[in-house]
Amino acid sequence: MIQIWPAPAKINLFLYVTGQYANGYHQLQTLFQFLDYGDELIITPRCDQQIRLLTPLAGIDQEHNLITRAARLLQKQILKQDQLKRTQLQKKSSNNKNYGADISVIKYLPIGGGLGGGSSNAATVLVALNHLWQCNFTDKELAILGLTLGADIPVFIYGQSAFAEGIGEKLQSVIPIEKWYLIAHPGINIITSLIFSDSKLVKNTLTRSLATLLATPFTNDFEPIIRERFYEVKRIISWLSKYAPSRLTGTGSCVFAEFDTESLAREVLNIAPEWLHGFIAKGSNISSMRRTLSKYLVSMYT
Repeated sequence: MIQIWPAPAKINLFLYVTGQYANGYHQLQTLFQFLDYGDELIITPRCDQQIRLLTPLAGIDQEHNLITRAARLLQKQILKQDQLKRTQLQKKSSNNKNYGADISVIKYLPIGGGLGGGSSNAATVLVALNHLWQCNFTDKELAILGLTLGADIPVFIYGQSAFAEGIGEKLQSVIPIEKWYLIAHPGINIITSLIFSDSKLVKNTLTRSLATLLATPFTNDFEPIIRERFYEVKRIISWLSKYAPSRLTGTGSCVFAEFDTESLAREVLNIAPEWLHGFIAKGSNISSMRRTLSKYLVSMYT
């Protein structure tokens, strides 16, 4: 059975660095919202235990790709679970289930853009294969697995807009306004570790309650550093800010400008200079991946 699964983008409506743990990880406060735009994964279960990524990404070794790592991680957990069940039932026969898959990705999200493409891909793989292999792991169990691969993966697994703290794994559901966004990408890949290690990064932004944060103009603590280091990002923000509130998302290179309607967003994109490349997307508080899962679950029983 071939199934197509979306791996939607996210934006950080605000992002603050409030401290740093002894292990080097940074404490954050951020507000995630999904976009109705992203990558697509084509997943076909296999009759063996091979995990094959049919569309490897340039410059990323297949075994280090988050898609492959997520699939192998889930496979390892379900095989361990099956082995335990067989041991408890004192069965010596081998498992007759085969947890393999062929996976292809249609890539729309830029790498290093701050839209969460890699994390979203990994989360979609975990949720999709949990469904296709009938593993029956809960969302919480999948989120715990996903967190071992990346701090942003749990929010994609739950698929609901959320206020996040800690390293981004402590989530509280929020329902921000679903606005329209012009997402602009300057064509550069910004390495997250490079920005986190910048000596000018402010790491002591005051920790505030969610109510206070929602009532305060949204900003991103990484934006001043990235604007200073990357002229391409600075130029985009400067141009877009003439037409709508605009800021950096995450720690990547993409910038979003927010609008109340699709038509207003498209008007600005239509008059953008040739060097500004982007797309229009609507904010969504329930991710397209979760909507797709619901559709597939309904189809199983109809």
